[in-house]
Amino acid sequence: MTVQRRIVIAAAALAWASTVHAAGVSDTEIVLGSHIDLSGPAAAGMPMLRNAMQLRIDEANAAGIHGRKIRLIVEDNGSQPQMAVRAVQKLIKSDGVFAIVNSFGSGPNAATAKAATDAGVVVFAPWAASAIIQKVSNSSPLMFTTVPNYDSTTATGLSWAIRTWKSQRVGVIYQEGPFGDLIRGGVNSAMKAANMTVASEAAYKVGDIDFSSQVAKMKAANVDLIIAGTVVRETVGVMAEVKKLNWNEVKVLTAVPGRSSIVARLGKDAVEGLYGMGGWKLNDADSKDAETQKFFTAYKAKFGQDPDENAANAYSYTSWFIAGLQAAGRNLTAESFAKAMQGVAHQDFTTYARQTLQANHLAPELVSIDQVKGGKWVQVAAPMGASR
Repeated sequence: MTVQRRIVIAAAALAWASTVHAAGVSDTEIVLGSHIDLSGPAAAGMPMLRNAMQLRIDEANAAGIHGRKIRLIVEDNGSQPQMAVRAVQKLIKSDGVFAIVNSFGSGPNAATAKAATDAGVVVFAPWAASAIIQKVSNSSPLMFTTVPNYDSTTATGLSWAIRTWKSQRVGVIYQEGPFGDLIRGGVNSAMKAANMTVASEAAYKVGDIDFSSQVAKMKAANVDLIIAGTVVRETVGVMAEVKKLNWNEVKVLTAVPGRSSIVARLGKDAVEGLYGMGGWKLNDADSKDAETQKFFTAYKAKFGQDPDENAANAYSYTSWFIAGLQAAGRNLTAESFAKAMQGVAHQDFTTYARQTLQANHLAPELVSIDQVKGGKWVQVAAPMGASR
């Protein structure tokens, strides 16, 4: 059964919940939910995400939000649409959540987004392909996406590479399914603007760990630039194959999901020299920025380890959501929150610039170009505006 078919079936199974509306707001409490991958392929990174959400909520609860405190309920989706459906059914029917915040995965979010918003539940900052999630939810006024779109950011990054590196033969390695479709859409847009065509394409399936055939196909086509529509493990796998072939003439530029501090840390020598498109600032414990240091200190004091970018982004998105709760006032409903969010801007240690919402999606979308040097991502091109 295809991923898209499973998503359709999962969404249908949740549709019964669309008539149920529990406000999740009492005189003293606001109930929030999240579903993340606690048992699947991305489980290793999820404690950071969950902990950072709780840290920001604890900070807000110290003062209260118009006399209320937030309670967070986190469920496991295992990166599987069917598990996400069961999790969201529980959050809506049993827990009566006001909003679902920082839910993880394109498949799980696509399977549950519409039923959640149809039930009157706010969905804020799903970690997923934003264009797909907005489409699935029929651009619901209760859906707020904060992840930069993969098509527009890829187009911006590739256009920069063509101009700067004078790339002549571009190859694309992409994941089968919606994520890969967005990457290819961005590539095709940039290539059309440059009056060029893609020299070679190679697909991979979710879960693949061997990328020798895909990289061999790129080499046979004699490409000088590979656009990698990959996430953490796949990005490392592609670069490892390039290094194995001693293919020093080709540049590899990964799309936004692959420009991760985890890639640099886990890939080590295999990813040295890799280029990536960045949609947010990367921070570490050595940063001199006061706001960054405050976050790192608070996180380490509470959880005994330094946070990563998953933690930083989860903290940031939760902060933006809490600002919306404050702006909505004491008479909090999904509708009053949605209205208030239109005037709530956001800027912190993770953002390149002041962000607002346009059609309930973050704006502006900015893309940097970074390179792994000495085991860390180093910016080589300042953030550029992505065309939408």
